[in-house]
Amino acid sequence: MKIICVGRNYLAHIKELGNTIPAEPVFFLKPETALLIRNRPFVYPEFSTDIHYEVELVLKIRKSGRKIDPKFAHNYYSEIGLGIDFTARDIQNKAKKAGLPWFTAKGFDHAAPVSQFLSKSTFPDVTDISFHLDLNGETVQRGNTSLMIYPFNEIIAQASRFVTLRNGDLIYTGTPAGVGPVKIGDTLEGYIEGEKLLKCNIISD
Repeated sequence: MKIICVGRNYLAHIKELGNTIPAEPVFFLKPETALLIRNRPFVYPEFSTDIHYEVELVLKIRKSGRKIDPKFAHNYYSEIGLGIDFTARDIQNKAKKAGLPWFTAKGFDHAAPVSQFLSKSTFPDVTDISFHLDLNGETVQRGNTSLMIYPFNEIIAQASRFVTLRNGDLIYTGTPAGVGPVKIGDTLEGYIEGEKLLKCNIISD
């Protein structure tokens, strides 16, 4: 099982980090050990002092596919969940300035909390799904799939050009604006269409 993540998929988030708009989807991977399930707490790692939350919708791939045509991509997932792409921003910024990969900033243990999944049939229109993230009871991020630069089908098609998708793979589809730091004692709660699906307490080691 692999975790494929999409960067820079919401215009407002691109602007808030001062990045450029990509000509095609930007992909990176997280290892399976990054998963954090069943609303378990996130232990703040000792190697960073600037961990940021990034809430995202997550697709669960249901069958194998390679070089998938966008018009058939909807057949390759049947469930949608919510995830957080935790990022060690201090490590990432240092790596970016040096022109180096930033795997350690994104792929560390438990850097990918994920919720339970909902059937795709729950949603009348997957191109109009609202979601949001609360930090200590206050909303800090709001997103809607209508604002994606690259929608679900395009993400699946583009990713499958490079890697074979397998049953159980997860795709984190990008984060809207409003990302920011967490500290020990914080609580993150994630919602899809007003239904709370994800809770993550930030704790010390």
